[in-house]
Amino acid sequence: MAGRGGKAGRPRVAGDTVALWWLEVERVAAADWPRLEALLDDGERERVRRFHFERDRLSYVAAHALGRGLLSAWAGGEPSAWRFAAGPHDKPEVLSPATAPRLRINLSHTRGLAAAAVTEDHDVGIDVEWLDRQPASGDLARRYFAPIECAQLEAVPAALANEAFLSFWTLKESYIKAIGKGLAQPLDSFAFTLDPLAIHFEPGVIDDPACWLFRRFRPTSRHLMALALRHPRPHGVTVTASAVDADRLCRQPETPGPGRISRR
Repeated sequence: MAGRGGKAGRPRVAGDTVALWWLEVERVAAADWPRLEALLDDGERERVRRFHFERDRLSYVAAHALGRGLLSAWAGGEPSAWRFAAGPHDKPEVLSPATAPRLRINLSHTRGLAAAAVTEDHDVGIDVEWLDRQPASGDLARRYFAPIECAQLEAVPAALANEAFLSFWTLKESYIKAIGKGLAQPLDSFAFTLDPLAIHFEPGVIDDPACWLFRRFRPTSRHLMALALRHPRPHGVTVTASAVDADRLCRQPETPGPGRISRR
């Protein structure tokens, strides 16, 4: 797959393509963390210094370095040069020149994993969760989920209940991150089915299920990931997904563009 050519023939991500990268935090060597942090801007590095726990600091560095590396792999330029502004509900938006395409990015991180998704023009959201997390799934589901989601969870064998709960959770998080509202959007105002994978909206919610693409991933044996994309033709969208390492993020690709990212 090739992106649409920009000025000077540089490939770039197209509106009918989503690029998704993830990075396993525990696979990053100690010597690589300063290299990843060097990709961040001054404001991000200042925030890194304010984290109390080392685990949270490393997750933040990984996610933001990953997002910057992904943007540069698709659009060129140095990862550290990207700048962002807070959109509605403080959702970060890429600052692009007026003559350039509008790139959209979303980040997520959990214990042991960071992920980033990039596309052009369209709303995109991503969420990752650690499977060893043990939420009080029944209580949380009854409190926040829609009735049809609770019914699906009740039908799942007990041994699979936690994974099923986190499958719904990642999908719901990816959607609210894509629309940029966060928890201002009530979690029971929309609902998912897992088989077939689809979203449903409660009466009064102004949205159209036909304009959404959702994908579920198992990037590692310990993590779940979900992607949400608002698109007028979701069935025509190509999703590329790949694990990357610190070396990949810290070197500028010779030929940026979607051909360098594997399909999954």
